[in-house]
Amino acid sequence: MTAIRLLLVDDDPLVRAGLSFMMGGAEDIEIVGEAADGSEVGALVDRTRPDVVLMDIRMPTVDGLAATEQLRGRKDAPQVVVLTTFHADDQVLRALRAGAAGFVLKDTPPAQILEAVRRVAAGDPVLSPTVTRQLMEHAAGASADTRRSTARTRIGALNDREREVAVAVGRGGSNADIAAELFMSVATVKTHVSRILAKLDLNNRVQIALLTYDAGLLEDDGR
Repeated sequence: MTAIRLLLVDDDPLVRAGLSFMMGGAEDIEIVGEAADGSEVGALVDRTRPDVVLMDIRMPTVDGLAATEQLRGRKDAPQVVVLTTFHADDQVLRALRAGAAGFVLKDTPPAQILEAVRRVAAGDPVLSPTVTRQLMEHAAGASADTRRSTARTRIGALNDREREVAVAVGRGGSNADIAAELFMSVATVKTHVSRILAKLDLNNRVQIALLTYDAGLLEDDGR
């Protein structure tokens, strides 16, 4: 088994120590580095080549949101999971739009944090459909009409089958769920998801969900 290479980023040394102790005990996870600020992340990623970055949002010089945006703009960027508190919905949404694969709360039980890292490393977002909807609805404000117009234009690049898959992803379906719903194989679903990501220049399934929401496709299930 190849260990998941994990980089820890948090300005609180006690939090880093706790995470390191907890994660270091897992046989399938290797802590390859630690950083106290987002300004350190780029150089550490170059040096340690992590698979996943566990990223705090609030840091003194470069916060986790800016660091996430910078990372996800790079070729072969690691997956990012942001650490946050639940009331910071607007910050979480910005992190997801920047390309973070999800988020975990700082008071999440250790076993769930470990599972989040494993899921993200495997390419699955760490957000339940319910939480995803809550965050997206929270962000629906004065700019909603502009976002909808822009999102509909982008969605227009997809063919009908890709659009159906995108809507199913937006509803929180797994590959197996989507395959059963749309009468296709799981391998075909994965191929469609990969094409959607490439066509729309997105990083992960969470961003597909956000785009379908912005386009208004989840209001009527895209039908």
